[in-house]
Amino acid sequence: MIQMKPHPLTALVLFTVAILAPAPVSLTAADAPSNFDRKNISALWIADPWDAKKRGPEERMQMLQELGLSKFAYNGSGAVDAEIEAAKKHGIEIAAWWYPARNTQIVDATKRHGIHPQFWVCGSRAITTTNEVERIEAEAARIRPIAEDAAALGCQVGLYNHREPWFEEQDHQIAIIERLKRDGITNVGIVFNFHHWRGSLAEFPALFKRFQPYLIAVNLNGMKADTTQYPPVRYIGSDESELAMIRVVEASGWRGPIGVIHERPTVDAAEGIRGNLQGLEWVQKELQQPGSGGPKPQEPVVPKPASPANPQPDTKKAK
Repeated sequence: MIQMKPHPLTALVLFTVAILAPAPVSLTAADAPSNFDRKNISALWIADPWDAKKRGPEERMQMLQELGLSKFAYNGSGAVDAEIEAAKKHGIEIAAWWYPARNTQIVDATKRHGIHPQFWVCGSRAITTTNEVERIEAEAARIRPIAEDAAALGCQVGLYNHREPWFEEQDHQIAIIERLKRDGITNVGIVFNFHHWRGSLAEFPALFKRFQPYLIAVNLNGMKADTTQYPPVRYIGSDESELAMIRVVEASGWRGPIGVIHERPTVDAAEGIRGNLQGLEWVQKELQQPGSGGPKPQEPVVPKPASPANPQPDTKKAK
């Protein structure tokens, strides 16, 4: 390799900048802005059918304002324009679209309203090959047009671990992203969901370090002591493992969007999100000083929907 000497003038400029530049400020962990400020938190899975109160767009935005939140991820498929218009009216940012497949309605509405949400894409069960190379190629081919649509809008695509075992593996997602980069596609990253993750807690720090460079969002959930079991939707702070996992995220220095999940069809979405925010406050105290959070948050008893096979008795007397 040929070594080129810097021009004397270039060296003088660099030396002058180094002398005049202010010394870097060293931030402690306490000084650094937290991932968990309310302004950085998105509410997830709060639209119908996951809200017992069946709120419409206007009511949903009012609810978010009352909760002190300014972001949410939309999991619906209809009335996209109404959702965006209500969000703009109330100063709410649509941080992400749930985007299981290419959807021209969402693409057109995103462009028309000039917004820049992430597009969250899960795995495809239609791809069945067991050959690793073929699977990576097939997933890259599926995601490429989605990423191209998003890039034209100034948006990112997030690979979202959700109910498809191969795609739920972050190392597989990294392989897809790297394959797309070879085609010049650079707007694809990873959305890491605590919910839907079934890995080893002992191996989580090393795993997080591997996928952190690709990470564009983290969605939180209560996690069982045995994190290899499929996790139900649980309040943050109410289980055994999420505090240790969140500590890894916070200690890594990563900063980006954080989501809290409702996804309980028999519970008022406001109550579900509020319970998660209270649990997250407990977690924050524990991160700063173990034992300072007070009593551990408790998962509430969630009512089950009535079974069609066992309908509720009719208390009205026949006339």
